[in-house]
Amino acid sequence: MKTITIRVDETVYNLLKKAADGERRTISNFIENASLSYLTNEIYVSDDEMDQILNEPSLVRSLKKGMDEVKKGKYKIVK
Repeated sequence: MKTITIRVDETVYNLLKKAADGERRTISNFIENASLSYLTNEIYVSDDEMDQILNEPSLVRSLKKGMDEVKKGKYKIVK
């Protein structure tokens, strides 16, 4: 388990507090749960979305170029 510190303005804090209270969670647990939910929903694409991506030649070229740049060490993939 790791501990992190974040700074948020009072408006954001109040919103997080209300959301956490509404789910009967601590703010920390709410942020962890919301972060995991966001990340898992953003990382994966449906089969339909993948078909659309693969059928767009300019996008496929751009993705291949990006992967080539990663292999050359220009960028780092964060997992």
